[in-house]
Amino acid sequence: MFTVLQGVALVAATLSTGFMASLFITYSAVIMPGLRGADDRTFVAGFQRLDAALVTPAFLLLGFLGALIFTGLAGLLQLGSEHRAALPWIVAAFVLYLATFVITVAVHLPLNNGLKEAGAPDRIADLAAVRAAFRESTWLAWNHVRSVVGLIAFGCLGWGLVEFGRSVG
Repeated sequence: MFTVLQGVALVAATLSTGFMASLFITYSAVIMPGLRGADDRTFVAGFQRLDAALVTPAFLLLGFLGALIFTGLAGLLQLGSEHRAALPWIVAAFVLYLATFVITVAVHLPLNNGLKEAGAPDRIADLAAVRAAFRESTWLAWNHVRSVVGLIAFGCLGWGLVEFGRSVG
């Protein structure tokens, strides 16, 4: 039963980390380039709507926080086991995903919140100033970093699943 719990935690960590990596990549490759050419009003309104739709309890628990929690749990469950072949990969993934978490909290959330706190686009007197304060290039550059780091974390967990399967199989 313990081995099943280890496997479930590792699968949950892999899926949630993969989801987050794909979300970061989608912002880098599709969403931000799509918004880049938009006028200021469309950019502000579009980003505000995307942010509001994304930040939900389900997203936070199963994605953003979930990836960190499930990866930590997967690592902890490996500690008390004879099947620890996946542990180095899980630890690497945890450290990498923690880096994406820190980047999000330190860079993206303050910029996102600034855009949100500007208010409804219809009531903003200077949309160009609000967009400039958002610092698109900074947001996007750091998103590229968290995309790559998140993808590597996902790869580590994928390989951790392989090692776990070999060790229990």
